[in-house]
Amino acid sequence: MDFVNNSWYVAGWSKDFKSNITTVEMLSQSLVMFRATSGEISALEDRCPHRLLPLSMGKRIGDTIQCGYHGMTFDKVGKCVRVPGQANTPARADIRAFPVVEKNGIVWVWMGDPDLADAENVFDMPEFHSDDWHMHHGGHLHLKCHYLNVVENLVDPAHVSFVHPTTLGNASSEDVPVHVSTSENVIRAWRWIRNAPAVGFFKEFGNFHGHVDRWHYYNLHLPSTAVIDFGSIATEENCAEEDRDRGVRVFALHFVTPVDEHYTIDHWMHLRNSARGQDSASEKIDGLLETAFQEDKAILEAVHKAEQRVQPRKPVRIAIDKGPNVYRKRIRDLVDAENTEHLGDPIAPAFVYKD
Repeated sequence: MDFVNNSWYVAGWSKDFKSNITTVEMLSQSLVMFRATSGEISALEDRCPHRLLPLSMGKRIGDTIQCGYHGMTFDKVGKCVRVPGQANTPARADIRAFPVVEKNGIVWVWMGDPDLADAENVFDMPEFHSDDWHMHHGGHLHLKCHYLNVVENLVDPAHVSFVHPTTLGNASSEDVPVHVSTSENVIRAWRWIRNAPAVGFFKEFGNFHGHVDRWHYYNLHLPSTAVIDFGSIATEENCAEEDRDRGVRVFALHFVTPVDEHYTIDHWMHLRNSARGQDSASEKIDGLLETAFQEDKAILEAVHKAEQRVQPRKPVRIAIDKGPNVYRKRIRDLVDAENTEHLGDPIAPAFVYKD
């Protein structure tokens, strides 16, 4: 499978997790999650080791979960604390607990080797902590397609002109060159569209009706977090690229979580530098983005469906595919590294390498 296990993935927003048992599926694994009395969120494998009944079909008792079949009970770190009818609780009956970090109102779960989980590596950006920016958690877009198609769409400014002609793009950007940078850890693609009509989004949010300069900066953090920096400013302002804060600027954040090979959830939210503290602005942006994301959903699900059929010819690649191609290669490299055991540098090897 094309899943990178050793990474933090978003399970949902903080507000999604309360004291009740919640089932979350990611990377073809089912988790049972709940907020303990201490306030911390626990994530356990959703499977009793006895007869494999999902623990989410059981019930919570204090900070434990009792299996609904024979009553085996597990604490918030996965330790079996009770087996009805016997005094001992063997360690083999314990279940796996997954590291969880709650940060910026977002709940992250580490799906790989727990010894490699480092909370310092959870995604963050300065705007989360700045009074100059308004943070708003959006929704959860469910897509019946492979996550790689979803993510590469998020490092592809060129599709906006054609998929979102009335929301995030228009015909004026169709032939504007896209700049791509793949030399660093973050894959970037961007372009400016100068002296062009405002797109639907910024007519509604920003009240632009004349010509504007607008931009799209797509920043892809492996394996599946995308930050899209987009905005507009009146053309007569003659805005430099590094002065984007002078305009109406929005960060659309996409935390893409693979559920399985045919199902993906895009947890999306935004940060903005205008209309701070205005709930009505958040609601308007949610509506505008939801319309655009439904346009993406229709395309991506149709592509995935077509990929499942017998292919009579090889697909072609064109100039705009630079970012997605590099992304796919890096994912393959990460997956290969996780699936290979490196024994370290050899001692007195019998091989002499000339490369």
